[in-house]
Formats: sequence, C-alpha cells, structure tokens
Amino acid sequence: MVLPFRQVNVFSAAPTGGNPVAVVHDAGALTDEQLAAFARWTNLSETTFLLPPTDPAADYRVRIFTPTHELPFAGHPTLGTAHAWLEAGGVPAGDDVVQECGVGLVTVRREVSVAGAEPSRTGSAALAFAAPPLLRSGPVTEEDRARIAGALGIHVTDIARAAWVDNGPGWVAAQLRDAEAVLALRVDAARFGELTIGVIGPHSPADRRRLGADVEVRAFVPSLGAAEDPVTGSLNAGLGQWLAGDVLPSSYVAAQGTVLGREGRVRVTKGDDGEVWVAGETITTVVGEVRL
Repeated sequence: MVLPFRQVNVFSAAPTGGNPVAVVHDAGALTDEQLAAFARWTNLSETTFLLPPTDPAADYRVRIFTPTHELPFAGHPTLGTAHAWLEAGGVPAGDDVVQECGVGLVTVRREVSVAGAEPSRTGSAALAFAAPPLLRSGPVTEEDRARIAGALGIHVTDIARAAWVDNGPGWVAAQLRDAEAVLALRVDAARFGELTIGVIGPHSPADRRRLGADVEVRAFVPSLGAAEDPVTGSLNAGLGQWLAGDVLPSSYVAAQGTVLGREGRVRVTKGDDGEVWVAGETITTVVGEVRL
C-alpha cells in the first residue's frame, strides 16, 4: 500500500531546527501493528497517522506513536499533523482546525508567524493548539521529588518547585533556579524508570534579550524511546498551565533543544479565561510516498 507522506518540522521555521514529526496521510486501512512498526522504523520521537474522524465535531482523527508507545496526546505532533493536513488541502469546517485524538478534541488555530507573514498553505506557518486538560496535576511527594533529583543528577534542594503536569505522556516537572542550571544537567537515564521529566529555569534579563526567550526547557523521556526530546509541545502546555500568570508572565517564550543543537522556540500564552495556547512555527521538510 502506497500512501502520501510528509515530514514536518515544528517549533522552528528552519528546516533542520525544532522537532520533526512524520505524518502518514489516509492511514485508515493500516493495522495497529503496521502503525507501530512504521513508528519504530522512522525512529523519530513521534510519528502520526491521519484518519477519518469518528466525532462529527472533528476535522480529522490522528493516532500518535513513539518508537515504543501510542500516546493519547502530544504537542509537536498536533501542530505538525495540522500543518500537513492543511497543506494537503484540508479545509476545516469552522474558523479553526479541530483534531480528534486520544484525549478528545483539540483546537488548532492559524496565527501570524514571528516573521509577520500570514500562514500559507505551503511553506512555513505559525500554528497554536489549546492545551487539553491535565490528566494529573498537583504537587509531588517527597519520595517522588527525591526520585526526580536522582534521575537529574542534582540535589533535592536544587529543585525550587515540582508538580505533575501530565496531559498524556506522563509529565512531572521541576523548576530549577535558572536556565544555566537547566542547561548544565547531565542526567542518569538508568534512574528514570517510568518517569518522563520536564525541567524549566528562567533566563537572565541579558540572555532574554539576546536569545529572544524567557526560559529554558528540557524534556527527558527514556521510557518513551528517546533520552531527550528536542522541543516538546505537550510539556510546554503543562508548564504553562502550571506556571503562566503566576511564577511566569501570562505570555512568554521558551527555548528548548539548545543542548541538542536544535534551537526551538515555543510561545506560551495564558488568556484571561485561563486557557493556555502553545504556538510555534511549522515547515514541511519532506514530501513523498511511503510503501507499507
């Protein structure tokens, strides 16, 4: 079976920045085994498969796979899949795109890009998704805080605050004193177990101006098949729901992927209604067919 295929880069307008997602169109006839096998083969952090919606309120349905698991939701695959669907000629029923996935319906809206250009059907575009409700939230236990510190290779007292911010991949998050501490982490993957850990720290005023970013974020996901994820929409959504408008401004920019040489940028905004939107640039880097 030959199906249309795209690889879309997310959270960077540069073709080799950000985080790529593989998108297979018209995948309704594939078996679960074929979906999982292709995701293992791409060896990307996520591969998605476009399917007809089962909910009449949705424009399409997506299934999201890591090399080892299927996920109910993930952020950069949401934006990359919406980009691929629009580029292939998809027309939303309303003003925004409505995606159906394992956590339900997720709204994706088209925005003005950082460069100021309106998003086009081809090339780069700016997209944002509405953060889904957290499946698990709240403070962590002292035992879990100790496990997080051990996995990150730091002392428990180095963690300023920690909380569960899980919207599907299992995120628990730790805030460190600053971005330098985040960038200096040398983690011990063998100590993570089932934990998927997100880490955030503020940049200095000088670095904010220089980098165009307010905070530095890293995402460690050994249990999902990757030691560190380059740029992570779901984690940044959870962090925004936890910290935006309180510890952090209601609108801020996160840098992620710096240690991996990927230079991603994620724009997080918490509205007056409390809804968090996660935005970034998207660009197609590969277009073709896949034989499955």
